[in-house]
Amino acid sequence: MFISVWGIGCLLAPLLFSSEWSSFRGESGMGIHTGKIALSWQKKDILWSKDIEGEGQSSIIQAGSKIFVTSAIENKLRLLHCFDKEKGDLLWKREIRNNRAESIHRMNGWATATPATDGNRVVAFFGPAGLHCFDLEGNKKWNLDLGEFPSHWGVAASPIIHNGLVIQNCDAIGKSRLVAIDIQKGEIAWDTPRTDKPKGGWSTPIVITVEGKEQLVLNGEFGVKGYSIKDGKELWFCESFNGRGSPVPFYDGKLLFVINGKPGDLYAVDPTGRGNITKTHMKWHARRNGGRDLPSPACLQGLVFATSMSGIITCYDAKTGKIYWVDRLNGAFSGSPMVTTQHYLIQNEMGVTYVVKPSKKKLIIESENALADNTSGVFRATLSPIGKKIFTRSLTKLYCIAGQ
Repeated sequence: MFISVWGIGCLLAPLLFSSEWSSFRGESGMGIHTGKIALSWQKKDILWSKDIEGEGQSSIIQAGSKIFVTSAIENKLRLLHCFDKEKGDLLWKREIRNNRAESIHRMNGWATATPATDGNRVVAFFGPAGLHCFDLEGNKKWNLDLGEFPSHWGVAASPIIHNGLVIQNCDAIGKSRLVAIDIQKGEIAWDTPRTDKPKGGWSTPIVITVEGKEQLVLNGEFGVKGYSIKDGKELWFCESFNGRGSPVPFYDGKLLFVINGKPGDLYAVDPTGRGNITKTHMKWHARRNGGRDLPSPACLQGLVFATSMSGIITCYDAKTGKIYWVDRLNGAFSGSPMVTTQHYLIQNEMGVTYVVKPSKKKLIIESENALADNTSGVFRATLSPIGKKIFTRSLTKLYCIAGQ
């Protein structure tokens, strides 16, 4: 079954995005899909699958007929791969060698950050191995050393590209920063210190429009912040209820919905304030269920959905934070959801995607879609809808799906 999507139903009429899936969770950075999409599939609907050299947790992005993904062979070698979108043929790969030590968590890796493209160039971030820019034929344009990124857990923050700037979260133990780099020159346009003293850098910034002006929003160790895109100056800060601000917030056109990595409340923030807006612009907060959160929240049809790492899914009212219901999806969840106007899709670590239909009364699972009988793969990437197909990856394999 296919659906046609226009707007996103949770006050998102102004937020229309192209069909290109050019960065982590698409143009919006929030997993919003505005085209036709498969809602059910079977093993026979897998058009192709391809092994990837090395391992990675990054998601798949697209530029025209090409798709890009990263992997790593231990700490010393990072890889950027370019595949043909239709057939899955490997067109080229580029190797980035790393001579710095980098410790990672058992659930992280050395290739977790998703690359980004502006349609002419593609950038890939590998923490202490640097930020690297290529053209679409694989020719190296520039690379930039952004520091050592000391941490016990590795990095995961993906670059985004906006108005000719590559914007990268550089949170780490110790000195942390948010930087913008001119994509043509590879030179830093602005460099903003972050004083959160985080444990590591995992969250990816998003661009939102507030009262006609664009802002950067970035979750962090102690809360969520808004920044000016023009010069990187901090605009506002809202304190969180616990640490590990890895999940990317969701913006419905009026409110930001934010959760922590550690157990703590879901909260809604009005991003029109300045300074510390915790007491003035936090509109509500509500209990989270299920322990730790890694998947981001998502909003559609006036409802906010949040799925914990343990599979506990909770439905909230977007305006008030009222909890309508709490239920469970099978499996463990690391990847964030994709949403349309009518459905919430989330993939577990076994590669099973649940398609949930919004309801205030109860959990309605419209379809439950497994990739294959062999469940030995681990899936921690997010789904990438490209054209009418869905692309995903395990640690070592790419999949292209055309459902019914």
